[in-house]
Amino acid sequence: MTNHQALTKYLFRLGDNALILAQRLGELVANGPELEEELATANFALDYLGQARMFYARACELEGAGRDEDEIAFLRGEREFENFLLVEQPNGHFGDTIVRQVLFDSFYILQLEALAACSDPGTAEIAARAQKEIQYHLRHAAHWLVRLGDGTQESHARVADSLQNFWRYTGELFDGDGIDDLMHSAFDGPDLQRIAGTWHDNVGKILQQATLQMPEDQWMDGGGREGRHTEPFGYLLAEMQYMQRAFPGASW
Repeated sequence: MTNHQALTKYLFRLGDNALILAQRLGELVANGPELEEELATANFALDYLGQARMFYARACELEGAGRDEDEIAFLRGEREFENFLLVEQPNGHFGDTIVRQVLFDSFYILQLEALAACSDPGTAEIAARAQKEIQYHLRHAAHWLVRLGDGTQESHARVADSLQNFWRYTGELFDGDGIDDLMHSAFDGPDLQRIAGTWHDNVGKILQQATLQMPEDQWMDGGGREGRHTEPFGYLLAEMQYMQRAFPGASW
C-alpha cells in the first residue's frame, strides 16, 4: 500500500467514526432527558455529521474514483465500514450515552490534535476545525459524567455499569494496523502508543472526579477496522440507508 492510499483509507475511517456517532446521537432527538440536553445532543450530532462530510470529501478527492460523500455514506455495505465498535454501540440510557462519549471523545481529541499538526495540509485543516468542536463535546460529556457519578446512589451505579460494559471496546482505539503506522511515519500522524498513555491519564482524572473506578484491562473486543461489527450496527445501517436503498438516486 502506498502512502497516498494509506492516507485515503485513514480519512475514510475518520469519516466512518464521525458518521456513525452522528447517527447514534441523532436517534436521541425527541428522546432526551430534558429539552436543553436534547438540543445540545442534536447539535453535537450535526457537528459529527459535518466532520464526516469533510473527511469523506477529502478522501474521495484523493481517491479520484468519482465517488462522493453520499455514495460513501449510503451505498456501502456493512463490511465496508471501518469505524470503531465503540461508536456504534446503542445509546441505552442517558448514562450509557455519556460514558460512550467520554471514552471516545477523550481519544478523538488527542487524535485530532496530532492530525492538526500532520504534514498533509488538507487533513490538518479539517482536524483543526473539528478539534474546536470536540473540545466542547468532551467538556460537556465530562461534566455530565461527574454529575452522574458523584450524584445519587442510583446514578452512580448506572454509570459504573456503563463504564464496565463499554470498557472492552476501548482497546481497539489504540490497536493500530499498517495504515495507522504509515499515517504516523509518512505524514507525522498520531502516535497511538503515546496517545494511549495520555488517554488513560485524562480519563482517569475525569473518573476520579466522578468517584468512579477505572476498570481493569482484560479481554478487548475489536474488528471494526476490518469491517467486523457488532449486531446493533446492522440495524443502525439499515435505518440510515433506507431512503437511498428504497429510492436509488432520489433527490429533493
